Amino acid sequence: MTDELLVVRAQLGERAALAELVARWRMPVWMYVRRMLDAERADDVSQEVWLAVVRGLPRLREPGRFVPWLFTIARRSVADRLRGEYAREGFVGSDAVVGDPVEAMVDRAGLVDALSGLPVLEREVLVLFYLEDLPVEDCAQICQVPVGTVKSRLNRARRLLRELLEEKGFRP
Repeated sequence: MTDELLVVRAQLGERAALAELVARWRMPVWMYVRRMLDAERADDVSQEVWLAVVRGLPRLREPGRFVPWLFTIARRSVADRLRGEYAREGFVGSDAVVGDPVEAMVDRAGLVDALSGLPVLEREVLVLFYLEDLPVEDCAQICQVPVGTVKSRLNRARRLLRELLEEKGFRP
């Protein structure tokens, strides 16, 4: 069954359709949030995302655009969390790095470390495009920027990631 049909059925009150949507998209949403935050915060933010989805699903006018809508909610939830934390820490700006020391112990530690070393805006489009396999147009809609901005952020993210990996001794 397509996401669009599940959305329509969920909007009509069918709980099984909503449960299937959540089951289908729970891990991709969590992985996106996890790549933007650490594991502990990813759990909390993912729950916030699904609460917002349940509340907002009846108002979704284009059921065929469910995935970009879902990731837009996830992006806003991550941004809200980071904004709140930066405000409490007295930090101003968008280039903060979020790290997780546990990830340093896994085999992909260099890549994970380099990815977390990217500025938030570049990391976001890299995660959406390469790791979530979303088209540039959907990334632009989710990030609320023009397609050209997504392309330039991807270009910058690739360059920065390459530099970070080379600094850590990884060679492509």
